[in-house]
Amino acid sequence: MTTQIQTEDFTNALYLLLDETFDNVQGFYLDKGTSMFETLATITAAEASIPVGGRCATLAAQVKHTAFYLDVTADTLRSGEYQRVDWGEIWRTTKEVSPEEWEAIKTELRASYDRLKTLIAETQTWPSEKEIGMAMAMIVHTAYHLGEIRQALCTLKP
Repeated sequence: MTTQIQTEDFTNALYLLLDETFDNVQGFYLDKGTSMFETLATITAAEASIPVGGRCATLAAQVKHTAFYLDVTADTLRSGEYQRVDWGEIWRTTKEVSPEEWEAIKTELRASYDRLKTLIAETQTWPSEKEIGMAMAMIVHTAYHLGEIRQALCTLKP
């Protein structure tokens, strides 16, 4: 006997986890006040320009990469086809940022997140494990980069 998850139940669970990751911690896996946008609100452009661990990509690159990842995944979910992209470009090019550039990067992430939520709202069915996996991977991947950002902040703001 097989039991299937209703699309609405999966979508609601996906929204809950995305909301926790980006905006409103509910205690699933983050501590209060540590969502992506809450964390980014505490970071200055100067701090965003510092390479993580002193030798990796900047915090700004971490955020820009996350927005790019959301966009590529949403495009793939929408079209059903993966387009080859240059995953390394952001890491190579996003270095020191001005306050205006830092605000633009955060705005870009918000826009990518909002487009993703719209896509999820428009999704009537999740056709296979591949699409469900991609949706879940967005949370996991973003949580990974949020962890990188928060870990770097421990050294910047002891």
